[in-house]
Amino acid sequence: MSDSRRPDRPATLGDVAAAAGVSIATASKALRGGYKVHAATRGRVERAAEALRFTPSRPASDLGHGRSGTVGLITNDLEGRFSIPIMMGAEDAFGTGGIQAFLCDARGDAAKEREQVRALLARRVDGFIFVGDTTNPRPSVGRTLRVPVVYAYSPSIDPADISVVSDCHGAGRHVVEHLVDGGRRRIAYIAGDPTFSAAVDRAAGASAAMADRGLTFVGGGPVFGDWTEAWGRRETRRLLACGEPIDAIACGADQLARGVLDALRESGVRVPTDVAVMGHDDWRHIATQARPPLSSVNMDLRELGRTAARLLFHAIDGVREIGAHTVPTHVVARESTGHLDGVSSPDGRVDG
Repeated sequence: MSDSRRPDRPATLGDVAAAAGVSIATASKALRGGYKVHAATRGRVERAAEALRFTPSRPASDLGHGRSGTVGLITNDLEGRFSIPIMMGAEDAFGTGGIQAFLCDARGDAAKEREQVRALLARRVDGFIFVGDTTNPRPSVGRTLRVPVVYAYSPSIDPADISVVSDCHGAGRHVVEHLVDGGRRRIAYIAGDPTFSAAVDRAAGASAAMADRGLTFVGGGPVFGDWTEAWGRRETRRLLACGEPIDAIACGADQLARGVLDALRESGVRVPTDVAVMGHDDWRHIATQARPPLSSVNMDLRELGRTAARLLFHAIDGVREIGAHTVPTHVVARESTGHLDGVSSPDGRVDG
């Protein structure tokens, strides 16, 4: 086992991974001890670490030898439909790693959030995940904390921080791709509140996909309003009154799409025979109870939470993968676009 490092540079986790012939993530899992790593792989990593005299960048970082085995999970929306699945995904990963999470709800209060951070640091947590309730960037808690931090859903404004975000732009593209692949060409787009980056990014992705296909939106492009069913109904009535042919309406949120379905039904327009309707968020109690059931974009928030936890594990081990890490989305196709329940991949295929 060769060691090409400068003699004055201490070994890193990356050096151990390279020497053992595994990824950094696998090396981290093997040395942590609480993961399902093949015994032969674990032994190879441990021997590499011993040969390189690997010492983690944070003192006493191995679980059971200085770490508390706990992390702080701080949200600003404990009742939110976005934050809950993210936290569930993070806790899935924590449980696999033998880590316990302290859950706190800051309720959108920056002072309360700071107090919770101080309280959890006093409990010697090994790191934090801050879970946002929107995709709007949030202020960084700074780099003075003695433990790593990961931001989930709401990214940090500091590009040197570690953030995990949903691919809203890609989601907007998926909506148009799904509708066009289903034969729709006269598509209108009803967007949400433009003060939310999610609304803007989803609409931008949809517009880009339309342009790629040489198409333009009916009604002059994405029209922004708010996140309510009332806005979806009102804008649909306006579109129908304009008299332009429409064969699909894409929406930036499921609430909007529910309002669209109401307005179309009231006007005697058949869905999906006359007009297909597409939502976003795959909020199940809305999408599955709609008439007809609503095709929508699933943001895989649980995977977003798991990714945030994995990045935190790596950071605790001294490997900070800075920047925004994007989690892809997928279409869940239902009757509102002419499909039985199923999952549509980005290339438009529907898996029932």
